[in-house]
Amino acid sequence: MDYRYLEKMTDRTGIIQFAIQDQPDRKSGYTVDDNARALLVALKREDEKKEELAKTFISFLKDAFLPEGSWRNLKLEGKWLAHLDSEDCQGRALLACSIAAASDCEEIKGLAFQMLEKALPAVARLQFPRAKAYAVLGLMNSIPLFGRKGEQLADLARELCESLIYLYNRCKGKGWYWFEDTVTYCNGIIPQALFAYYCYCSDRRAYLTARESFSFLCDHLFAKGYLSIVGNRGWWQRGEEIPKFDQQPVDACSMVLACQEAYQATGDKVYRDLAELAYQWYLGKNINKLPLYNKETGGCHDGLTPEGVNPNQGAEALLSWLYSSQLMKEWQGSETTAVSVGG
Repeated sequence: MDYRYLEKMTDRTGIIQFAIQDQPDRKSGYTVDDNARALLVALKREDEKKEELAKTFISFLKDAFLPEGSWRNLKLEGKWLAHLDSEDCQGRALLACSIAAASDCEEIKGLAFQMLEKALPAVARLQFPRAKAYAVLGLMNSIPLFGRKGEQLADLARELCESLIYLYNRCKGKGWYWFEDTVTYCNGIIPQALFAYYCYCSDRRAYLTARESFSFLCDHLFAKGYLSIVGNRGWWQRGEEIPKFDQQPVDACSMVLACQEAYQATGDKVYRDLAELAYQWYLGKNINKLPLYNKETGGCHDGLTPEGVNPNQGAEALLSWLYSSQLMKEWQGSETTAVSVGG
C-alpha cells in the first residue's frame, strides 16, 4: 500500500481538505468528513505509522465534538464554521468512532467510546437517508461495546431502518426503485446499511428493500460493463438520463462497500465481481478509460470530467481510493485463505 500522499496531506491538525494539483492547500481547511475517513484508513494500516496517524485523526474529531453530542465539520484558519455542519458529517463521525472504539489502541479506543456514548442520543433526530444509513452501520458496530444497553441500540437501528423502508415504499414506482426522487452521491450506503441490518437480525423487509434498490442501482451503473458513476452535474433526476460527469471517487468506494455487504447478506458471487469492477474504476476501467490513481504521487484525482481527469488530488478522493484498496486487499486475502483451507 502506498501511503506517501496521505502523509503529505496530513499535518499536526489533521488531513487537509483540498489540494491544488498534488500540493496540499491549507487554506481549504480541515473537515470531520475527511478526518473520519482518514481515521478508518489509519486503523487499517499495518506499519509503525498506524497509531501516530490514528491519534491525529481521532484528536481532530475530539476537537470538533460539542458537549451536546454533535460534531462541527469545517475548521478554517483555526476557527470552526458551524453553518457548514451536516447530518452526513454526524453519521460519518459516528461510524468512524464505532470502529475506533473497538481498536487495539487504548487512547484511541477511549476517546472514540466517549464521543460515541455522548453522540448516540442525537441519532434518533437524524432526518436524511444517508445520515440514517451511516448511523445504522455505527449502531451495528456499537451493540457489542455497550453490554445490556446494546438492546437499545438495536431498537434504534430498527427504527432507522424502518424509516428508510418507509421512504423507499413511498417513493418507488414503475422503473424507479429508490428512496428519493434523485440519486445523488454515496448511494451505496443506503442499501449497504439495510443489508447489514438484515445480517444482524434477519429482517426480511430490510433484505428485500436492500436487494431491490441495490439491483436497481447496479443495473444502471454497471450497464456498460464498467462502473459509470452518477455525475454531479445535476445528479440523476427521476425520469431523466443519468448525467455522465463529474464522477467522484467517493462514489466508487461506496459501491465497493455496498457490494461487499451485499455478498455477505446474499452469498451471491455476482457481488464479488461487481466489487472488483467498482474498484477497477480507479485504475482506468471507466467512461474515460483513464486511471484516477496517480502512481507518481500516490494520490487520487478528484474526479472524471468531460475533458479527462480533474488535476487536483484532494483528501476525499485519496481516502476513498486508499480505503477501497485496503478493503479489496483484505477481501482477496480472505478468499485465498478460504480456498487454501478448503483444499
